[in-house]
Amino acid sequence: MNALRIGTRGSALAQWQAEMVRGRLGALNVGAELVLIRTTGDREAKTPLAAMGGKGVFVKELEDALLEGRIDLAVHSMKDVPTELPAGLAIAAICEREDVRDALISRSGTGLMELPNGARVGTGSLRRQAQLLHCRPDLQMVEMRGNVDTRLAKVARGDCDAIVLAKAGLDRLGMAERITEVLSTDVSLPAAGQGAIGLETRQDDPTVRNCVSKLNHSETQLAVDAERAVLAGLEGGCLLPVGVWGRTQNREFILEACVLSSDGSEAMRVRRAGLPRDAEKLGRQAAVALLDRGAGRLLRPAGRDR
Repeated sequence: MNALRIGTRGSALAQWQAEMVRGRLGALNVGAELVLIRTTGDREAKTPLAAMGGKGVFVKELEDALLEGRIDLAVHSMKDVPTELPAGLAIAAICEREDVRDALISRSGTGLMELPNGARVGTGSLRRQAQLLHCRPDLQMVEMRGNVDTRLAKVARGDCDAIVLAKAGLDRLGMAERITEVLSTDVSLPAAGQGAIGLETRQDDPTVRNCVSKLNHSETQLAVDAERAVLAGLEGGCLLPVGVWGRTQNREFILEACVLSSDGSEAMRVRRAGLPRDAEKLGRQAAVALLDRGAGRLLRPAGRDR
């Protein structure tokens, strides 16, 4: 087999993830090289994500490169991947998940509840904004984009009092010591697929698909599929104020999901538990339960797709 061409975004975190995949393929005696591709989300780093239409802003160009045969697989953060994939493409593997939680980094070294009244918190995620405001309505949300280093520099120079990032990303970049507080999932449920790395391939390339599938972690795939079933059931994209976390505990699959208004003033949360083999079904049931409680009313102002 020729060396596989791995498509990746150019950020330090994206390249770390792609290098990890290349290393694991190397352990299987499969050679690979990285191909850097700039996505819409990278090019328009100052534009709020919601203003760009939401769906696939960090994956579309990678998927185009796959469909055009310029790369053999694409490495994604699963939280960025829309629930509907383009025809001809498939997620061939989801690597073992790391910490799903969000992390706060504050300039003063104080935790979320100790931040001063009216503190400015930077994040480009509507999900994080809504959940933080639900917990602390006094906070001022500062729209923030850019890579991890850029965001850390902004809090260091006082553009905001704190920022919130995915703990998994900070761990991967060796920056865990910068974390002030790891936020409880009671405060901030993660995005669907957060902490998981997905590998996308062409459906008509069984050689690559079979090779890549050896990197799949079945328990992580089970959880991520269930979480994405919640998003699909809500007919929403990955940028909406929706948090969801699925996991297997003591041979039981547990899923929690929440939907909030954009300003955090309203929130609804459900929990489902059952057999691991029913994980995706539990995700669909959670979406129905949220819609029955009026989630659609909260999601429409935030940009629900339909």
